[in-house]
Formats: sequence, structure tokens, C-alpha cells
Amino acid sequence: MHVVLPGDIDDPAAPSGGNTYDRRICAGLGECGWLVHEHAVPGAWPHPGRADRAELAALLAAAPDDAVVLLDGLIASTVPDLLAPHARRLRLVVLVHMPLDDEAESRALATARAVVATSEWARRRLLLRYPLAADRVRVAPPGVTPALPVPPGSAAGGRLLCVAAVTRHKGHDVLVDALSALAGVPWTLVCAGTLTREPDLVHRLRELLAGAGLADRVRLAGPLTGEALDAAYAAADLLVLPSRGETYGMVVTEALARGLPVLGTEVGGLPEALGRAPDGDLPGLLVPPDDPAALAGALSWWLGDAELRARLRRAALARRDTLTDWPATTALLAAVLEEVAE
Repeated sequence: MHVVLPGDIDDPAAPSGGNTYDRRICAGLGECGWLVHEHAVPGAWPHPGRADRAELAALLAAAPDDAVVLLDGLIASTVPDLLAPHARRLRLVVLVHMPLDDEAESRALATARAVVATSEWARRRLLLRYPLAADRVRVAPPGVTPALPVPPGSAAGGRLLCVAAVTRHKGHDVLVDALSALAGVPWTLVCAGTLTREPDLVHRLRELLAGAGLADRVRLAGPLTGEALDAAYAAADLLVLPSRGETYGMVVTEALARGLPVLGTEVGGLPEALGRAPDGDLPGLLVPPDDPAALAGALSWWLGDAELRARLRRAALARRDTLTDWPATTALLAAVLEEVAE
């Protein structure tokens, strides 16, 4: 089978949930016996240039008849005109990490033998938005590997962590506004995520932090991977993800895999990722998106209530044992590919 991936799939300066998912799936399919041919297509997807489109067109034309071709939706959903000529010849499968909700995506998904979404929320959205047959749209949620040892957390709970590219979509401006209202409470924040996607926003956030006297309490650490990211999770008490939208939110399950509670927004697939402990307790808190006051209130509750912190930590540890692992994710996707290959 052939897998079409964004060109930055292995760029340590641009880590993303989608790239992590793609990399784990490629490895998992290989371990399951699939012969995987990877094709990383250069370009600023989903906004390809002429040369990027030409390279993808040549790649599709070179694929042998009846080949199974799994395409990252960041690429496939923007180029329906390149996919359509091969829809009968190739067995196309599109992996949708984030629905784009536009006409191009509708036409692109219509060329696919199957569509795989990364959350139940995304599947429902695709079926609601486009005329797709329900049995052609499947779900393979991201996996996670439970981490050991589980960090104990500090008594005060004031070590906050946000793992996301610093963009408006991820809500860093909302988080800074919320924290500005809590300047009199002890806390620190580490933001782990690329600073290059929206440099004007990063500059404005630095100005806001300096103006509020918080610059020494918030560290914009840039992208962290591997041991550095593990260390950031281990040193944290609470993951904060103030996104304006999430298809799933892989960092949520990464935090839960370490027994770390989550404060997130009630958007998209994020509540699905958060889930519940076996006894029904939430392993975190959910607030409306784009609402600094609600976020500040939840942070104040967390920081000021030791009983709440203990309860959420217990729920996070219990939820940890119910998380999907990567082999299960791979098996779900492999079952779709096997059906398409028949």
C-alpha cells in the first residue's frame, strides 16, 4: 500500500497530533505485515503551491492499478481535481484529522472508497456535512501509551502546562486573559508548541504578559519532543487546552496517560478524548470556548480546592487504564484497508 503524507511529517520544529498519528500508523501497519510505501509531499498543506500539486499528481499517476492509497486529509481534501482521474483506477482512502467543511473536501471525499475519521465527533460532522454513505465513514481514534512512573503532582497544583502550537485556534490569547485575572494566585505556565505559525500573535502575547507582570511566570518554550516533552508532562499538575476547536485532542490522552488531569474546552471531539473514569467521574474540567472568565473560574477552582485536585487526579489515574493503545488504532485502520483491498 501507499501512504501520502505531508512533507513535514518528521520535522521536529513542527510537531502535531496529525503527524504523530500518521507516523504511528505507518509503523503499526508495517508491524502487521503491510508493505508500506511512504510518500512525503512537500508543501504548505492545505495550501499547496503549483510545484506541490505537480509532485502529488505525478505520484498518483505512478501508483500501480488497484493499489491501496491512504492519503492524509490535510492533502487529499484540498485537491479533488487530482484525485478524481484516479478514483476508479486506485483504491483511495482518506484519513481525516480535521474536517475542513468546504466544497473541495466534499468532492475529494466522494472519490474515496473509504473515509477514516479520528473521532466519533468528526465522523458525525462529515456525515452531516456531506452526502457520504454511513458505512464508508469509519473511526480510528488516536492511541496512546500509558507512561510510567506516574508523576505525583505538587501539593498546590500550580504547575500548568499547555501543549499546542501557539495559534489563535488553540486559544492561547484566551488563556493569557484568564491568567491575568489570577495574578494574585501562585501558579506557573509552560507553553510547549511551535512559535512560528502566527508570529504576530506570539508578539502580542509577550506584550500582554509583560504588561500584566506575568512574563516571569509564563514560559513560551517552543516545540518540545521526546524526553523534553516527557519532562514537561512529568513536572506538571494540570494540562490546560483552551482550544476554539479540536477534532480529538491527542494531548488530552497524552496527559491522561500520565495520570494528569485536564482543563479543556467543550468543543468538537475534546470531551470524547477526555472521556470518563469507570465510575463516571470526569478526569478534568470542561469550559465553553473563547470565554476567559469561565477559564479563569475553572483555574481558580482548581488552584483553590485541594479536594477537587485530589478527586480529578484519582479520576485521571482511573481513566488512564481505559485509554485506547496504538495497536488497537492500527487494527481499526487495517480492517478498513483490508476491505478496500478486496
